[in-house]
Amino acid sequence: MALLAPPSFTSSITLPRICPRRSQHFLKPSKAFHVLTSSDFRIRNSPISCSKLTLWETSSPTYAPTENSGENLLKKTANIIETLGSDDREETLETSNEKSTIASNRQSVGLQFLKWPMWLLGPSVLLITGMVPTLWLPISSIFLGPNIASLLSLVGLDCIFNLGATLFLLMADSCARPKLSTQPCNSKPPLSYKFWNLLATLTGFVIPLMMLFGSHKGFLQPQQTFITSAVLLGPYLLLLSIQMLTEILTWHWQSPVWLVTPVVYEAYRLLQLMRGLKLGAELSAPVWMMHTIRGLVSWWVLILGMQLMRVAWFAGFAARAARQQQAAPSSAED
Repeated sequence: MALLAPPSFTSSITLPRICPRRSQHFLKPSKAFHVLTSSDFRIRNSPISCSKLTLWETSSPTYAPTENSGENLLKKTANIIETLGSDDREETLETSNEKSTIASNRQSVGLQFLKWPMWLLGPSVLLITGMVPTLWLPISSIFLGPNIASLLSLVGLDCIFNLGATLFLLMADSCARPKLSTQPCNSKPPLSYKFWNLLATLTGFVIPLMMLFGSHKGFLQPQQTFITSAVLLGPYLLLLSIQMLTEILTWHWQSPVWLVTPVVYEAYRLLQLMRGLKLGAELSAPVWMMHTIRGLVSWWVLILGMQLMRVAWFAGFAARAARQQQAAPSSAED
C-alpha cells in the first residue's frame, strides 16, 4: 500500500435561495409582507463550495493501491511463515539434541558401572590364560619328546594365551574410551614408534630364521633336526607373527591400546623363551641353539625396557597436553 498526499477537500454548505415569481406587484411596498409570506415563493438549495477546512475538521489519509502491493504482501506473509517455520525447526532441533545428550549421559553412566569390574577381570584373564599353564603345569605333561604331539601341545598353550591377550586388549580398549560415546577417540601412534617397533619385531623374527638356515646348510655344527628346531622355536615364531598382526590392526583402528599391546606379548615371550631353554636341555640341543635362545631372551628384555620407557614418556606427554588445554581457555578469557 502506498500512502499518497491528501488532496484539498471541499466542504459544501447548502443555503436556501429565494426566487420570487415574476409579478407586477412585487415592487409595491404595501405588499412586501405578503410577498415574503406568500406560498408562491420557491426555495432552491444552492451549494456553496469552500476549499479550506475548519479547525475542528481533520483530513483522513487516503491509500491508493499500487501494482506491486499484492505481490509484496504475499512475499511478506511468505517470509513470516518461513521465519516462523525455521524458528520452530530450530526449537525442535535444540530439544531433540538436549534429549539425546541426556540419554547418552544416562547410558554412559550405566556403562561406567560395567567398566569398573574390567579393571580386575582383564588382568585376571591374562593371568589365568598366560601364566598359570606355563608356571604350574609340569613339563612332562606337555612335552613328550621331539615329535608332532609335543609341538601341537606347545602351540595350544600359546593359543590359549593369545585368546586371553585378545580379551584383555578388548577390555582395556573399552576402559580407555571416553565416557561419552559422542566424543571421538582417535589415538594415533607416532611414525617413529611404528618404525622402531617393526624393526625390533623383524629383528627378533629374522635372527632365529638365519640360525636355522645356517644349520640346514651345514654352516653351524652340529646340525639339528627339523622337528627339534620346530619344537624349540616354532611357537615363538608363530606368536611373534600374531603380535605383529595385532599391532598393525591397533594402529589401523586407532585404538588407545597400541602402547600396551607389545608389552603384553613381550612379557609372555620371556616366559616362552625360558621354557625353550628348559626343553633345549632335555633335548640335548647344540650349543649354538642354546646361545641363540639366550640371545633372544636378552634382546626382548631390552625391547621390553624400551617399551616401558615409552609408556612413561607417553604419560608425561599426555599430562603436558592436558595442562595446555586447561591453560588455553584461561588465556583466552584474559
